Amino acid sequence: MDIHMNVNGQTVSLSVEPRRLLADALRDDLKLTGTKVGCSHGVCGTCTIHVDGVARRSCLMLAAQADGADIRTIEGVADPDGTLSSLQNAFWEQGGLQCGFCTPGMVMTALGVLERNEAHDEVSVRRAMSGNLCRCTGYDGIVAAVVSVANRSGTAL
Repeated sequence: MDIHMNVNGQTVSLSVEPRRLLADALRDDLKLTGTKVGCSHGVCGTCTIHVDGVARRSCLMLAAQADGADIRTIEGVADPDGTLSSLQNAFWEQGGLQCGFCTPGMVMTALGVLERNEAHDEVSVRRAMSGNLCRCTGYDGIVAAVVSVANRSGTAL
């Protein structure tokens, strides 16, 4: 079936099998490999993207379900010239990344948390980010990064 989406500000058209996962279409067909697939069951959060402004697990969504949708992946977070967003910089500055496998999903989840103004303190950030798993960092740097951006009033995400 043919689908049409806006991905990171670009209109794309794909021909996909009806059972093709959105994560696979993004990674394999569009070569947007920043979106990782960890568990393929929606448990770990590494495949988190934004669909029509809402954080979603792309391993649980069929590509066909994204027909007509506005998709934002980790590749669409930085400026077009490659300048990192304030959130991405905070992850770097606060030591919120190590191996990098979970980082794209963490950033996409954190972006949603910040856009919804749900990052009030460490406790609220930990609660909001609890659906994303990391085996390397222990979460302290990740939480510190999100809290630091939340505490900068007027900062573009």
